[in-house]
Amino acid sequence: MAKHRFYLPAPSWDLENLVLGGEEAHHCLDVMRCREGDRVIAFNGTGTEVEAEILATAKGSVTLQTKLVSETPRPPARITLAQAVPKGKNMDLIIQKATELGVSVIAPLLSERTVVQLDGEDLEKRRQKWQRIAIEACKQCGQNWVPEVRTPMKVEAFARQSRDPLKLIAAISPEARNLKTILAARGEENGPPPDAASLMIGPEGDFTPAELSQARSFGFAPLSLGPIILRSETAAIYALSITGHELMGS
Repeated sequence: MAKHRFYLPAPSWDLENLVLGGEEAHHCLDVMRCREGDRVIAFNGTGTEVEAEILATAKGSVTLQTKLVSETPRPPARITLAQAVPKGKNMDLIIQKATELGVSVIAPLLSERTVVQLDGEDLEKRRQKWQRIAIEACKQCGQNWVPEVRTPMKVEAFARQSRDPLKLIAAISPEARNLKTILAARGEENGPPPDAASLMIGPEGDFTPAELSQARSFGFAPLSLGPIILRSETAAIYALSITGHELMGS
């Protein structure tokens, strides 16, 4: 039977004194019904995982005793998903699946065609919610590297600040090419793949021509995802899958 997994962020990580608090203690005691003597898994989101025994419990606190420590290597490529926020709960799904696929950074985008518009305090509240979804996805799938969820930003702002060697923007324009063609054009087919990539996915209705032009002016190559127009969440999952395969061999 798989052991229950709990998250303890790296700043609070001390192998000699591992203590779950807050939501994680609640989840451990009240949801999963764990008790003293049970074996559980704790991870810190930066590659370290421990098998531990519950030593003591109190209201809002679970003290763990480390039994076995293991390290998960950092993904061989750092992939940033810049996703235009879709309507409804589709962003939650995208974050879950992106986490499972090993993305390192999720940058929500507020594009001209984004239905959901956020500002002020809503930006940080939504970021915190999405970060928690990423953590929960790591707990469920066994991922030990928690992706960073950034504060939502405009398309041009993201494109301007990206410094990754490979920059892609999903597009349905005639200039869009498949990923193998883009990589071959870089002259890297016989060498190691780029160690970092930014991948921009548009909202329903795609990016506007102006946004695509902005991204291209900052070095983003139009990426074709095939002849069928995909829903935003499908496009994100597909694009991450092919990019991960080419850059990380998985």
